[in-house]
Formats: sequence, C-alpha cells, structure tokens
Amino acid sequence: MTRCALSMSKVIRSHLNTLDSGVNHTEGGWPKDVDPNEMEQTIRFRKKVEKDEGFMNSIPQLGNVRTNKSHNVLVPFQAYCTEEDDGDSAEPPSAKTINVFRCEDPNEVKRTVTCLSWHPDGGKKLAGAYSSLHFQTSHTSLCQDSYIWDIENPNRPELTLKPVSPLVCIEYNPKDPHTLVGGTYSGQIAYWDTRRGSQPVELSSVEHSHRDPVYKIIWLQSKTGTDAFSASTDGQVLWWDVRKLSEPTERLVLDPGREGNLERALGAICLEYEPTMPTKFMVGTEQGVVLSCNRKAKTPAEKLVCTYEGHHGPVHALHRNPFFPKNFLTAGDWAARIWSEDIRDSAIMWTRYQMSYLTDACWSPVRPSVFFTAKMDGVLDVWDILFKQNDPTLSVKVCDEPLYCLRVQDSGRLVACGSQGGSATLLEFCSGLSTLQKNDKTLLAAMFEREAKREKILESRQREQRMKERSRSEQSDAGRDSSDGLDAYNVQQLMTRAEDDFYSVVEAELRRRDEQPQVTEHIKGLE
Repeated sequence: MTRCALSMSKVIRSHLNTLDSGVNHTEGGWPKDVDPNEMEQTIRFRKKVEKDEGFMNSIPQLGNVRTNKSHNVLVPFQAYCTEEDDGDSAEPPSAKTINVFRCEDPNEVKRTVTCLSWHPDGGKKLAGAYSSLHFQTSHTSLCQDSYIWDIENPNRPELTLKPVSPLVCIEYNPKDPHTLVGGTYSGQIAYWDTRRGSQPVELSSVEHSHRDPVYKIIWLQSKTGTDAFSASTDGQVLWWDVRKLSEPTERLVLDPGREGNLERALGAICLEYEPTMPTKFMVGTEQGVVLSCNRKAKTPAEKLVCTYEGHHGPVHALHRNPFFPKNFLTAGDWAARIWSEDIRDSAIMWTRYQMSYLTDACWSPVRPSVFFTAKMDGVLDVWDILFKQNDPTLSVKVCDEPLYCLRVQDSGRLVACGSQGGSATLLEFCSGLSTLQKNDKTLLAAMFEREAKREKILESRQREQRMKERSRSEQSDAGRDSSDGLDAYNVQQLMTRAEDDFYSVVEAELRRRDEQPQVTEHIKGLE
C-alpha cells in the first residue's frame, strides 16, 4: 500500500469513529407577529418564505456538499460527485404525452371532462368530473359517473364516483387526501370520502342549493378543513361546511347594483381564492366581467368591491399569479389577459387574438412568468412572457377534439388536459418550463411594475381627454343654445315678411280685378 493510500485510510478510520449523543430541539425562530400555535399564520408565513428568491437560491447551495458514496463520510480532498449540467436553460421547449385516460361510456353521446383535480400528496392520482353541457341534452339517459385515475394506469379508473347528478366540477381537499367535494349539474353539492366507497357521504338538498349547474367549487383555508364555497350561473356564491350540507352557511348574490336582486345577478363561471388572502375572492362571470369581493365586509353591498371588464364573452378562467398575488390571469373569448388589482379600467398585458376560442388557462406553480392556455382546436399553448409576448413559447396539439379544462401538478412538470370527447391527456414538460430560473422573479416584477405604470399613464391621459371633451361639449351646447335663439328670431322675421308679401300680392290682385270691368265698359262706349 502506498503512503498516500495509507494516509487516506487513516483519515477514513478517524472519521468512522462514532459517538452517542442526544439533541434537545425546541421549535423557534418565528417572527414576533406569528403565533407558532396558529396553523393559518404559520402556513401563510411558510408560503411567503418559500416564494422569496433568496430562499429559492439558498436551498440548492446548501445541498452542494460532496460526500463519499460508499461510506457516507465527508472526504474534502476528493470529488466523488460530478457537477450537474447547467445546460437545461438552453434546452428547447418540449412536451411529451405520458398517458391518455378514456372513460368507457355506454352512451353514444360522449361526455366532456369538465374539471380535473390533482391528488394533494404527490399528485399520483387524478380526479375527473364528467358531464354533458350541451343545451337541452337529456341527462337522465346518460351515464352519471365520474372517475379517479392512477396516473400510471390508464386502462381502468381506480375509483368510480356515483353522484345523483353529473359532476361539473370536483376538488380534492388539500388537508385531507381522502376527501373530495363536487358540484353537480342539478346545482347540488356532494362530498366524498374515498375510504367509504363510491357513494357521496353528504349531499345538499335541492331547495337549498344552486338553481343552475355548479361550475366551480373551492376549499377554503380554515381550522377544520371542511369549509368550501361554490359558484353557479344562477348568480349566487354559496359557502358550505361539508360536514353538514343541509343548507349553506352564507350566501352572496352577484348583483352589480348591490341590491341583492337575483334577477339582475351576473352568472358565475369561475372562482379564484388565495389562502394567503383569506377574506378576498374573485368571480368570473358569463357577461365578461370579473368581480373582486370581500367576504368579511359588513353589508352585502360592500362585499362587491370592484369590477374588471375586458372580455367579449364569458370569463372561463381566473387565476392569481402564485408569486405575485396582486396580478391575476383571465381567459375568455380569443385572448388571455393579465391584470393588476390596482388598475381597473384595463389589463396591463394581453395576448393577441387567437384563431380558436380559449376555454381555460392557469399559471405555472413553479415559474412565475409561465402560463398555459387551452383552446377549442385541441391545442395547448405555453406562454413565457419573459421570453416573448406575441406568440406562445410552445404549442402542443393534444387531440383533435376541443379542449375544455387543464390542471397543472404542483411540481409544474405534469399538465392534465380534459377534452370535449371525454379523454384526459397527461403531458410532461421539459425542465426549462418547470424549473425556476435564477432571475425569473426579479425580471417579472420589473415587467409588471413597468406595464402597470404605463397603463396608469394612459389612464390619466384618457381621463384628461374625457374632461376636455366634456368641457368642449358643454361649450358647444351653450353656443348652440344662443344660435338657436338667433335662428328663431330670424325665422320669425322671415315669416312676417312672407305674410306681408302675400297680403300685398292679394291686394294687388283684387285691385286689378276691380279695375278690369271699368276698362271693358270704356271700350264698349268708344265703339
């Protein structure tokens, strides 16, 4: 054995000496304004820290410790691990299809995958709501089942859910992976515990439920983990405790006049709720209007805070940016729009109009500048607004049928798309689209701030122009009133003159007629 090898073996032996010791750990380090015993406060603080760019950059550096693979002993003078390749950012955007999940409906009419929800623990399962939303389609003869799939087994569903009416939306409980809540075509709310089988554990009564299909339902951040709220095109938002679905715990009518008139209410299609802002929520409507609401307001009129108008048709998607919650994404008609809460008159950014109608959209959970849009031509577009704004970074032809919904897994790498023909397609994206880049947050924050300032300047200019036009119109109205007086005077003069001329002509004609017999008699006398 050489001298170098002997010295190395001595170093390794010295490191292999073990020692028994104990550690007494006490949780601490929380800020003064955070109570460690309050779950909501600790969750909110953790999310805030995890989104911090310094935290995201520090964690990978803490993991760059070289270790001996065979002995798990620190060897500082020899490299046992190779550096990771940093060329992922240069990789061209790409996606591949992992699996396609198809339900075997016995009916000729294929039901649409109207909603998808990922299992909260690792995303190994995917729940899908299946319903036919065609106008005046008979639902009594159609299959009403919805399914939970294991993403590694597309041949048959892991569990079949059997609601009393076809499910339009479904959502896993983020605090309890065994429970789900769904909204039905009949307007009822159903609650499942997968440990207790396919039948719903709780079901709301028809008389205390929505009057139209429930298009969206979301779990709320609460101590019990059993609270949710739903939205429907009947113009109502209802709050529920799934342990007792006999009637809603709270109700809000989306009347823009703030009078609670259900006949004037805007039909709701989508909801947005951010757990870090538990009192706020947003509603996307059939009329193309987004409503910003505050649940804890004192009166129903104060609960409707403001509106954002920018779409020519229903708002099919509404999603806050997970890194910049004040900025939110909407999709409707043929474009997707990015808004700032502080600017109500117009979006700060938008895509150009597409050839096909947009049906859904959402942000990436890991890359703040990336969002996805689903279209009626079966194409899934991936946009990276830091890379380019006019065109998508990647377009994937998912299927030949219209896409209806999409859902991104928490890792950002897997995306599930539901189609109008009843198939759910699972796509895997490259690491460049699913890994946080170094300066993403800084660059996007600067972009949002720049675009918001630009929009504010344009708003102020438009406001000045409106004021100038208003003053001009007032002046022209005053001038028009004076000119109208002069015109009336001139018309009166003309009428008087015309009457005088008329009567003078009549008098001349009468005199002529009176003189005519005298001339005749004089002629006869001469003869």
